[in-house]
Amino acid sequence: MDVHRSEATAVEMREAVHALLSVLDPGQVSELRAAPARLDAPELREWTYLPGPRPGLSTEGLDGRQREAVDALLAAAHSAPGAELARGAIEVERHRRATAGAAGTDRYWVRLLGDPDGDGPWGWRMNGHHLAVHVLITAGAIRVTPHFVGAEPARVTDGPQAGRRLLGPEEDLARELVTDLDPLRRAAAVFAATPPDDILTRADPFADPDLLPAGLAYADMTSGQRRLLERLVRRYLDRAPPAYARECWSDIVARGPAGLSFAWAGGRAPGERHYYCVRGPDLLIEYDNTQDDGNHAHSVWRHVRHDWGADLLRAHYTEQHG
Repeated sequence: MDVHRSEATAVEMREAVHALLSVLDPGQVSELRAAPARLDAPELREWTYLPGPRPGLSTEGLDGRQREAVDALLAAAHSAPGAELARGAIEVERHRRATAGAAGTDRYWVRLLGDPDGDGPWGWRMNGHHLAVHVLITAGAIRVTPHFVGAEPARVTDGPQAGRRLLGPEEDLARELVTDLDPLRRAAAVFAATPPDDILTRADPFADPDLLPAGLAYADMTSGQRRLLERLVRRYLDRAPPAYARECWSDIVARGPAGLSFAWAGGRAPGERHYYCVRGPDLLIEYDNTQDDGNHAHSVWRHVRHDWGADLLRAHYTEQHG
Protein backbone atom coordinates (compact mmCIF):
# COMPACT_ATOMS: atom_id res chain seq x y z
CA MET A 1 0.00 0.00 0.00
CA ASP A 2 1.26 3.51 -0.87
CA VAL A 3 0.72 4.84 2.66
CA HIS A 4 2.25 8.28 2.07
CA ARG A 5 0.08 8.98 -0.96
CA SER A 6 -3.01 7.69 0.85
CA GLU A 7 -2.22 10.02 3.74
CA ALA A 8 -1.85 12.91 1.29
CA THR A 9 -5.27 12.08 -0.19
CA ALA A 10 -6.77 12.01 3.32
CA VAL A 11 -5.24 15.40 4.11
CA GLU A 12 -6.63 16.84 0.86
CA MET A 13 -10.10 15.58 1.70
CA ARG A 14 -9.89 16.86 5.27
CA GLU A 15 -8.97 20.30 3.92
CA ALA A 16 -11.85 20.09 1.44
CA VAL A 17 -14.26 19.26 4.28
CA HIS A 18 -12.98 22.22 6.31
CA ALA A 19 -13.44 24.47 3.29
CA LEU A 20 -17.03 23.28 2.93
CA LEU A 21 -17.80 23.72 6.62
CA SER A 22 -16.42 27.25 6.51
CA VAL A 23 -19.01 28.40 3.97
CA LEU A 24 -22.07 26.73 5.52
CA ASP A 25 -24.41 28.26 8.06
CA PRO A 26 -25.08 26.40 11.37
CA GLY A 27 -28.27 24.79 10.12
CA GLN A 28 -26.54 23.47 7.04
CA VAL A 29 -23.68 22.12 9.14
CA SER A 30 -26.21 20.23 11.28
CA GLU A 31 -27.73 18.66 8.16
CA LEU A 32 -24.29 17.73 6.86
CA ARG A 33 -23.26 16.10 10.14
CA ALA A 34 -26.50 14.23 10.89
CA ALA A 35 -25.29 10.62 11.14
CA PRO A 36 -25.10 7.71 13.60
CA ALA A 37 -22.22 7.74 16.08
CA ARG A 38 -20.95 4.35 14.90
CA LEU A 39 -19.86 4.31 11.28
CA ASP A 40 -20.71 0.62 10.95
CA ALA A 41 -24.40 1.28 11.70
CA PRO A 42 -26.62 -0.79 9.35
CA GLU A 43 -28.47 2.29 8.14
CA LEU A 44 -25.23 3.60 6.64
CA ARG A 45 -25.32 0.71 4.17
CA GLU A 46 -28.65 1.91 2.80
CA TRP A 47 -28.22 3.57 -0.58
CA THR A 48 -29.91 4.02 -3.94
CA TYR A 49 -29.09 5.45 -7.35
CA LEU A 50 -32.74 6.28 -8.10
CA PRO A 51 -34.24 9.79 -7.89
CA GLY A 52 -35.45 10.97 -4.50
CA PRO A 53 -34.26 12.55 -1.25
CA ARG A 54 -31.42 11.19 0.88
CA PRO A 55 -30.17 11.98 4.38
CA GLY A 56 -27.72 14.86 4.62
CA LEU A 57 -27.26 18.34 3.21
CA SER A 58 -29.05 18.95 -0.07
CA THR A 59 -27.11 20.80 -2.75
CA GLU A 60 -30.35 22.23 -4.10
CA GLY A 61 -30.23 25.37 -1.96
CA LEU A 62 -26.48 25.99 -2.00
CA ASP A 63 -25.02 29.23 -3.30
CA GLY A 64 -22.10 29.46 -5.69
CA ARG A 65 -19.30 29.31 -3.08
CA GLN A 66 -20.93 26.39 -1.30
CA ARG A 67 -21.41 24.51 -4.56
CA GLU A 68 -17.74 25.06 -5.44
CA ALA A 69 -16.75 23.64 -2.06
CA VAL A 70 -18.84 20.53 -2.68
CA ASP A 71 -17.27 20.15 -6.14
CA ALA A 72 -13.79 20.37 -4.60
CA LEU A 73 -14.66 17.68 -2.05
CA LEU A 74 -16.00 15.43 -4.80
CA ALA A 75 -12.82 15.91 -6.84
CA ALA A 76 -10.62 15.08 -3.83
CA ALA A 77 -12.16 11.60 -3.61
CA HIS A 78 -11.24 10.71 -7.18
CA SER A 79 -8.43 10.58 -9.68
CA ALA A 80 -8.58 13.28 -12.35
CA PRO A 81 -10.54 11.06 -14.78
CA GLY A 82 -12.70 9.80 -11.92
CA ALA A 83 -13.58 13.36 -10.93
CA GLU A 84 -14.46 14.12 -14.55
CA LEU A 85 -16.75 11.08 -14.60
CA ALA A 86 -18.50 12.09 -11.35
CA ARG A 87 -18.96 15.66 -12.58
CA GLY A 88 -20.20 14.25 -15.88
CA ALA A 89 -22.96 12.30 -14.13
CA ILE A 90 -24.20 15.56 -12.67
CA GLU A 91 -23.95 17.35 -16.02
CA VAL A 92 -25.83 14.63 -17.92
CA GLU A 93 -28.49 14.58 -15.21
CA ARG A 94 -28.78 18.35 -15.61
CA HIS A 95 -29.31 17.83 -19.37
CA ARG A 96 -31.96 15.17 -18.70
CA ARG A 97 -33.91 17.47 -16.43
CA ALA A 98 -33.74 20.34 -18.91
CA THR A 99 -34.92 18.08 -21.73
CA ALA A 100 -37.82 16.89 -19.57
CA GLY A 101 -38.77 20.51 -18.80
CA ALA A 102 -37.67 20.20 -15.17
CA ALA A 103 -34.60 22.42 -15.21
CA GLY A 104 -33.47 23.63 -11.82
CA THR A 105 -30.65 23.36 -9.35
CA ASP A 106 -28.86 20.06 -8.83
CA ARG A 107 -30.33 17.72 -6.20
CA TYR A 108 -27.64 15.69 -4.46
CA TRP A 109 -27.08 15.06 -0.79
CA VAL A 110 -23.77 15.29 1.06
CA ARG A 111 -23.24 13.64 4.45
CA LEU A 112 -20.25 13.88 6.78
CA LEU A 113 -19.58 10.82 8.93
CA GLY A 114 -17.44 10.99 12.05
CA ASP A 115 -14.86 13.62 12.93
CA PRO A 116 -12.28 14.46 10.25
CA ASP A 117 -10.07 15.99 12.98
CA GLY A 118 -10.27 13.05 15.37
CA ASP A 119 -8.17 9.91 15.70
CA GLY A 120 -10.84 7.51 14.49
CA PRO A 121 -12.26 6.64 11.08
CA TRP A 122 -14.31 9.26 9.32
CA GLY A 123 -15.89 9.65 5.94
CA TRP A 124 -18.44 11.29 3.77
CA ARG A 125 -20.72 10.48 0.90
CA MET A 126 -22.53 12.17 -1.93
CA ASN A 127 -25.67 10.59 -3.35
CA GLY A 128 -28.33 11.46 -5.87
CA HIS A 129 -29.82 10.22 -9.12
CA HIS A 130 -27.11 8.28 -10.97
CA LEU A 131 -24.29 9.21 -8.62
CA ALA A 132 -23.26 7.41 -5.43
CA VAL A 133 -19.86 8.12 -3.87
CA HIS A 134 -19.02 6.57 -0.48
CA VAL A 135 -15.72 7.44 1.22
CA LEU A 136 -14.21 6.05 4.43
CA ILE A 137 -10.82 7.25 5.70
CA THR A 138 -8.38 6.19 8.40
CA ALA A 139 -4.75 7.06 8.98
CA GLY A 140 -3.00 5.77 5.87
CA ALA A 141 -6.00 4.09 4.22
CA ILE A 142 -8.99 5.06 2.10
CA ARG A 143 -12.04 3.21 0.75
CA VAL A 144 -14.36 4.51 -1.99
CA THR A 145 -16.91 1.80 -2.77
CA PRO A 146 -19.73 1.24 -3.55
CA HIS A 147 -19.11 3.61 -6.47
CA PHE A 148 -21.96 4.14 -8.92
CA VAL A 149 -22.17 6.34 -12.00
CA GLY A 150 -25.11 6.40 -14.41
CA ALA A 151 -25.96 8.36 -17.52
CA GLU A 152 -29.45 9.12 -18.82
CA PRO A 153 -29.11 9.47 -21.75
CA ALA A 154 -26.11 7.22 -22.33
CA ARG A 155 -25.56 9.10 -25.60
CA VAL A 156 -26.69 12.73 -25.63
CA THR A 157 -28.47 13.39 -28.91
CA ASP A 158 -29.12 17.14 -28.80
CA GLY A 159 -28.02 20.43 -27.29
CA PRO A 160 -24.51 21.57 -26.38
CA GLN A 161 -23.54 18.08 -25.18
CA ALA A 162 -24.74 16.28 -28.33
CA GLY A 163 -22.67 13.16 -29.00
CA ARG A 164 -21.41 12.86 -25.44
CA ARG A 165 -21.13 9.30 -24.12
CA LEU A 166 -20.22 9.62 -20.47
CA LEU A 167 -19.64 5.88 -20.03
CA GLY A 168 -18.43 5.29 -23.58
CA PRO A 169 -15.06 3.73 -22.63
CA GLU A 170 -16.74 1.37 -20.16
CA GLU A 171 -19.09 0.22 -22.92
CA ASP A 172 -16.60 0.11 -25.78
CA LEU A 173 -13.91 -1.92 -24.00
CA ALA A 174 -16.43 -4.58 -23.02
CA ARG A 175 -17.93 -4.68 -26.51
CA GLU A 176 -14.47 -5.04 -28.02
CA LEU A 177 -13.83 -7.97 -25.70
CA VAL A 178 -17.08 -9.84 -26.42
CA THR A 179 -16.74 -9.20 -30.15
CA ASP A 180 -13.22 -10.67 -30.13
CA LEU A 181 -14.40 -13.98 -28.68
CA ASP A 182 -14.61 -17.04 -30.93
CA PRO A 183 -17.92 -19.00 -30.86
CA LEU A 184 -16.80 -21.40 -28.13
CA ARG A 185 -15.58 -18.66 -25.78
CA ARG A 186 -18.57 -16.49 -26.61
CA ALA A 187 -20.90 -19.31 -25.62
CA ALA A 188 -19.25 -19.32 -22.19
CA ALA A 189 -19.39 -15.52 -21.83
CA VAL A 190 -22.89 -14.74 -23.15
CA PHE A 191 -25.46 -15.95 -20.61
CA ALA A 192 -28.65 -14.51 -22.17
CA ALA A 193 -29.90 -13.10 -25.45
CA THR A 194 -32.07 -10.62 -23.54
CA PRO A 195 -30.22 -8.47 -21.00
CA PRO A 196 -31.56 -7.79 -17.50
CA ASP A 197 -33.39 -4.50 -17.03
CA ASP A 198 -30.85 -3.21 -14.51
CA ILE A 199 -27.68 -4.22 -12.71
CA LEU A 200 -28.31 -7.49 -10.88
CA THR A 201 -27.06 -6.35 -7.48
CA ARG A 202 -29.20 -3.20 -7.54
CA ALA A 203 -28.59 -1.30 -4.28
CA ASP A 204 -27.72 -4.35 -2.20
CA PRO A 205 -26.01 -3.35 1.06
CA PHE A 206 -23.58 -6.27 0.72
CA ALA A 207 -21.73 -7.05 -2.51
CA ASP A 208 -22.25 -10.68 -3.50
CA PRO A 209 -20.38 -11.85 -6.62
CA ASP A 210 -22.42 -15.07 -6.57
CA LEU A 211 -25.41 -13.05 -7.79
CA LEU A 212 -23.59 -12.67 -11.10
CA PRO A 213 -23.26 -15.29 -13.86
CA ALA A 214 -20.00 -17.23 -13.95
CA GLY A 215 -19.11 -16.12 -17.48
CA LEU A 216 -15.82 -16.74 -19.26
CA ALA A 217 -12.79 -17.16 -17.02
CA TYR A 218 -9.67 -15.05 -17.53
CA ALA A 219 -7.65 -18.27 -17.70
CA ASP A 220 -9.67 -19.39 -20.75
CA MET A 221 -9.06 -16.17 -22.73
CA THR A 222 -6.38 -15.44 -25.28
CA SER A 223 -3.60 -13.08 -24.28
CA GLY A 224 -5.25 -10.23 -26.22
CA GLN A 225 -8.59 -10.84 -24.55
CA ARG A 226 -6.93 -10.92 -21.14
CA ARG A 227 -5.38 -7.51 -21.85
CA LEU A 228 -8.81 -6.13 -22.79
CA LEU A 229 -10.30 -7.46 -19.55
CA GLU A 230 -7.45 -5.95 -17.55
CA ARG A 231 -7.99 -2.59 -19.26
CA LEU A 232 -11.70 -2.79 -18.49
CA VAL A 233 -11.11 -3.57 -14.80
CA ARG A 234 -8.54 -0.81 -14.47
CA ARG A 235 -10.95 1.64 -16.09
CA TYR A 236 -13.19 1.16 -13.05
CA LEU A 237 -10.40 1.08 -10.47
CA ASP A 238 -8.96 4.28 -11.91
CA ARG A 239 -12.00 6.19 -10.73
CA ALA A 240 -10.35 6.13 -7.29
CA PRO A 241 -7.40 8.21 -6.04
CA PRO A 242 -4.30 6.71 -7.70
CA ALA A 243 -2.76 5.20 -4.56
CA TYR A 244 -5.92 3.24 -3.76
CA ALA A 245 -6.43 2.22 -7.40
CA ARG A 246 -2.90 0.78 -7.41
CA GLU A 247 -3.57 -1.03 -4.15
CA CYS A 248 -6.68 -2.66 -5.59
CA TRP A 249 -4.91 -3.69 -8.79
CA SER A 250 -1.93 -5.04 -6.85
CA ASP A 251 -4.33 -7.18 -4.79
CA ILE A 252 -5.82 -8.62 -7.99
CA VAL A 253 -2.37 -9.41 -9.37
CA ALA A 254 -1.26 -10.97 -6.07
CA ARG A 255 -4.34 -13.20 -5.92
CA GLY A 256 -3.94 -14.02 -9.61
CA PRO A 257 -6.00 -12.43 -12.41
CA ALA A 258 -7.10 -15.98 -13.26
CA GLY A 259 -9.79 -15.44 -10.62
CA LEU A 260 -11.51 -12.88 -12.85
CA SER A 261 -14.35 -13.68 -15.23
CA PHE A 262 -16.45 -11.76 -17.77
CA ALA A 263 -20.09 -12.24 -18.75
CA TRP A 264 -22.34 -10.51 -21.30
CA ALA A 265 -26.03 -10.46 -22.20
CA GLY A 266 -27.92 -8.83 -25.07
CA GLY A 267 -26.85 -7.48 -28.43
CA ARG A 268 -23.26 -6.79 -29.43
CA ALA A 269 -23.87 -4.03 -31.98
CA PRO A 270 -23.67 -0.39 -30.83
CA GLY A 271 -27.11 0.85 -29.84
CA GLU A 272 -28.46 -2.57 -28.91
CA ARG A 273 -29.57 -3.22 -25.33
CA HIS A 274 -26.84 -5.00 -23.40
CA TYR A 275 -25.33 -5.85 -20.02
CA TYR A 276 -22.00 -7.11 -18.76
CA CYS A 277 -20.29 -7.91 -15.50
CA VAL A 278 -16.83 -8.74 -14.20
CA ARG A 279 -16.39 -10.74 -11.04
CA GLY A 280 -13.47 -11.85 -8.94
CA PRO A 281 -12.77 -12.91 -5.35
CA ASP A 282 -13.00 -9.29 -4.14
CA LEU A 283 -14.28 -7.55 -7.25
CA LEU A 284 -17.73 -6.92 -8.63
CA ILE A 285 -18.34 -4.71 -11.66
CA GLU A 286 -21.67 -4.33 -13.45
CA TYR A 287 -22.78 -2.27 -16.42
CA ASP A 288 -26.13 -2.14 -18.18
CA ASN A 289 -27.48 -0.05 -21.02
CA THR A 290 -30.96 -1.48 -21.37
CA GLN A 291 -33.58 1.11 -20.42
CA ASP A 292 -34.95 3.74 -22.81
CA ASP A 293 -34.22 1.48 -25.80
CA GLY A 294 -30.58 1.14 -24.87
CA ASN A 295 -29.83 4.78 -24.09
CA HIS A 296 -29.72 4.77 -20.29
CA ALA A 297 -26.59 3.35 -18.67
CA HIS A 298 -25.66 2.24 -15.16
CA SER A 299 -22.21 1.27 -13.90
CA VAL A 300 -21.10 0.13 -10.47
CA TRP A 301 -17.85 -0.95 -8.83
CA ARG A 302 -18.09 -2.92 -5.58
CA HIS A 303 -15.31 -4.37 -3.41
CA VAL A 304 -16.37 -7.39 -1.38
CA ARG A 305 -14.09 -6.64 1.61
CA HIS A 306 -13.75 -2.86 1.33
CA ASP A 307 -17.32 -1.66 0.66
CA TRP A 308 -18.30 1.04 3.18
CA GLY A 309 -14.78 0.75 4.65
CA ALA A 310 -16.01 -2.39 6.43
CA ASP A 311 -12.53 -3.85 6.84
CA LEU A 312 -11.16 -0.64 8.35
CA LEU A 313 -14.15 -0.19 10.65
CA ARG A 314 -13.97 -3.80 11.82
CA ALA A 315 -10.31 -3.38 12.73
CA HIS A 316 -11.01 -0.08 14.50
CA TYR A 317 -13.94 -1.29 16.62
CA THR A 318 -12.24 -4.60 17.43
CA GLU A 319 -9.15 -2.73 18.66
CA GLN A 320 -11.31 -0.25 20.57
CA HIS A 321 -13.06 -3.03 22.47
CA GLY A 322 -10.28 -5.60 22.48
